[in-house]
Amino acid sequence: QVQLVESGGGLVQPGGSLRLSCATSGFTFSWYFMSWVRQAPGKGLEWVSDISSGGSSTYYADSVKGRFTISRDNAKNTLYLQMNSLKPEDTAVYYCAKGSYRARAVVRGADWGQGTQVTVSS
Repeated sequence: QVQLVESGGGLVQPGGSLRLSCATSGFTFSWYFMSWVRQAPGKGLEWVSDISSGGSSTYYADSVKGRFTISRDNAKNTLYLQMNSLKPEDTAVYYCAKGSYRARAVVRGADWGQGTQVTVSS
């Protein structure tokens, strides 16, 4: 049973930082790319970042490049997203997902977490 559980969201002021975590189980974590996607209020799903199975390759949406860092700890079956220099437009529900969504349609599925809310506001 694939399970992904995000945590670490919250309220932060513009310019602040948060680190999101995604604890996984039910699949061989180290075999797969992992992704972060988000959905801002009233908007569609947006791909944020991908990381390769071993963590050596990372990819970012232009909107977050230089501010966010994706990483993973395969020994802990856990995915991370370090978010720095946060902007109000980063406000969204953030989801982790098994696989890469960099070049395919972002559609919520069974291999996604429940999401964690990030709110950037002064």
